[in-house]
Amino acid sequence: MTSCKEVSDLLSTSLDTRLPVSRRIGLRFHLLLCKMCSRYQQQLKFLHRAATMYTERAPRPGDAGVVLTADAAQRLTQKIRESR
Repeated sequence: MTSCKEVSDLLSTSLDTRLPVSRRIGLRFHLLLCKMCSRYQQQLKFLHRAATMYTERAPRPGDAGVVLTADAAQRLTQKIRESR
């Protein structure tokens, strides 16, 4: 039987690489029996999806970034001038 510590490491590793068949079988068996590890797997998958979505949407250095409307650009310019 795989320990919970080993399962947490395997779950993390499985996000990046495909585990050997023997490890996947042991992992699934453990997850069937252990509700805490099963819950941890769900949380880890959620965080992985969220991080992936964020990195896909995040502006990169050199990107055009957010385009301001003319009105917003004018207000911003005015505020900068006022602060000088």
